[in-house]
Amino acid sequence: METGKPRILCVDDEPLVLEALARQLRPHFAVATAPGGEAGLETIGAQAPFAVVMSDMRMPGMNGAEFLQHVRARIPDTTRVLLTGHSDLDVAIAAVNHGNIFRFLTKPCAPDVLIQALWAGVEQYRLVNVERDLLEQTLRGCVQALADVLALANPEAFGRSNRVKQYIVLLAEQIGASNRWQLEVAAMLSQIGCVTLPPATQAKLYHGQPMSSGEAEMVERLPAAAAQLLTSIPRLEPIRDILAYQNKHYDGSGSPRNTVAGDRIPLGARLLKIVLDYDALETQGTPPTLILDILRGRTGWYDPALLEALPAALGRVASGVTVSEVRLRDLRVGMILAEDLMAKNGILLIARGQAVRSSFLERIRNFSERIGVVEPVRVIVPRPVDATVAT
Repeated sequence: METGKPRILCVDDEPLVLEALARQLRPHFAVATAPGGEAGLETIGAQAPFAVVMSDMRMPGMNGAEFLQHVRARIPDTTRVLLTGHSDLDVAIAAVNHGNIFRFLTKPCAPDVLIQALWAGVEQYRLVNVERDLLEQTLRGCVQALADVLALANPEAFGRSNRVKQYIVLLAEQIGASNRWQLEVAAMLSQIGCVTLPPATQAKLYHGQPMSSGEAEMVERLPAAAAQLLTSIPRLEPIRDILAYQNKHYDGSGSPRNTVAGDRIPLGARLLKIVLDYDALETQGTPPTLILDILRGRTGWYDPALLEALPAALGRVASGVTVSEVRLRDLRVGMILAEDLMAKNGILLIARGQAVRSSFLERIRNFSERIGVVEPVRVIVPRPVDATVAT
């Protein structure tokens, strides 16, 4: 197909009409054709995306309005145009009013009117994509800002969210989950509610220590607090739902206390529940094989399919990496902390699971000069780096 021109798909059950349309439109667009609705859907599956899909109304088997409804479901950003005869005007108007069609054109349609309508469709497609890209960039910026605030305010929680994100990515890939961006964002923000906890309570939560009844109630409210913190950010409704249900058990028990259970719990929340519990046990020093036995013993807590996929997903964590001990002077950007990095006065500087960044190195140098930092530190090296391994 031609390149450099907007891509459009023309669908009609009459081959001669398709040939005429292609000749007429190819000076302006990169044109694909399909002889009917079923063929059109096959073409979309093989050649999408298209800026515009234009279909005739009267076709056997699947009429144009029905076809374009399928197009909307499969490639919603694509602009949809319907060609119709005068006798089909009522159907065409209904299709437009239901929001399924960008424009409808009556046949016969003058070439200049048709080309102008298709260019308008191309411009609409471009506007939708620009708006979506801008929105995604804005959301990513908001999420990153929240994560940065969490890193400064609560290193333990930030470290956990980073580890959980890594686990979520691996488990989502293992089960073939879609909407990976939503899952990653939910993992990054899963611990944002911890900013509401007193430091002593946060330390108990991080290390799995016993809590008072009041502290336990505060911890139980964390998912709701996390969801509440996101209410002012538009388009994050699915993320808020995931965060609100991250402590919900698969059998319906747990928080929030309602009748939602099983697959009605958002997939992201089911993923978070299992990886958060895995990380909590790992932080307490539980051996990985025992962690899996503990999780399997918690009847009704986890999605069985996710629990079955977890060992294979976690088995990929250590693939292609080396764990080493390095002095502070040999820390390099890109290394991942395999243990908490502590100041000599007991302050947690950076929680395990975080990748070393240039800003971290500056913070470490400052503490090392004024207070001192415990070293050597164990790091995960995902690729060869210039580092001196301490013996």
